[in-house]
Amino acid sequence: MMKKLIGALVLGLLIVSVVVAAAVSGGRTPGARGVGGGGKIGIIYIEGIITAGETDGGLFGGRTSGTGGILDALRRAEEDPGVKAVVLRIDSPGGTAAASQEVARAVERVKRAGKKVVTSMADVAASGAYWVAAGSDCIFANPATITGSIGVLIETFEMTGLYGKLGVSKQTIKSGPYKDMGSESRPMTPQERAIFQGMVNDIYAQFIDRVAIGRKMRREKVLSLADGRVFTGRQAKEVGLVDELGDLRDAVRYAGRLAGIKGEPEVVNLGPGRFPWESLLRGVTGDSFFSSRMLPVWLLGPQLAPERGIIYGDR
Repeated sequence: MMKKLIGALVLGLLIVSVVVAAAVSGGRTPGARGVGGGGKIGIIYIEGIITAGETDGGLFGGRTSGTGGILDALRRAEEDPGVKAVVLRIDSPGGTAAASQEVARAVERVKRAGKKVVTSMADVAASGAYWVAAGSDCIFANPATITGSIGVLIETFEMTGLYGKLGVSKQTIKSGPYKDMGSESRPMTPQERAIFQGMVNDIYAQFIDRVAIGRKMRREKVLSLADGRVFTGRQAKEVGLVDELGDLRDAVRYAGRLAGIKGEPEVVNLGPGRFPWESLLRGVTGDSFFSSRMLPVWLLGPQLAPERGIIYGDR
């Protein structure tokens, strides 16, 4: 009886996923019915926290936008001769530095292949997500989009007080003095803090260079904006971090004009995506909630809820 119930549940989830996927694919690609003159525009969705791996939208965890699916979509755009332009639809508070950097390099490869790249910002496109967007040929934002947050952070827990109350003592055997840097079981030393600060400073400099080159902006101007603050889309346009105010459809039409496509462009959804039932099951049976003590370097916008035991946010 139990096996039949489980089988029926899985079958039901599969059916629902197909229906939902069809509805999503039918509703997420503006202008798809139009056939342009000589090319297509590919839309690539970057949603949630940008991390290495695969996209995950679990039941209990926040959505992550894994680089695996994004890089596959960008490679398809790069290699498909029929795709003349790409629109990055970004709704992300940021993510890890390396993952954001990897996606940004893939965007550059698409541009070197002769394709135009336009970014359309949704609710938020901040920090690591702005790192990705900065290399676009043009950035569109809604007037109320939250963007900017150009900066880098490292955060760790220090839980010696709690361990003392619980009577917990952690013993560590290590090969060198810095092997357990960031351990929650002891205070950080001044030397360790200096090492972490050096890492943050180095990646911050890389971020500044990325924005300066991508936006064709003087480095001094970028530095004046890169103190971790966020901007509305309208404010970002005033200071030069975005080009135009408009929605996804505006971005698609502009990408078509940049690519020389006549009339309403044909639009294809390049992904990434997964069936809803896969995300649901992963949310129930996936990785441990406390998967790591510390994430090395994060580029994240403000007010992001705790995820996997780590507290994120700009300081």
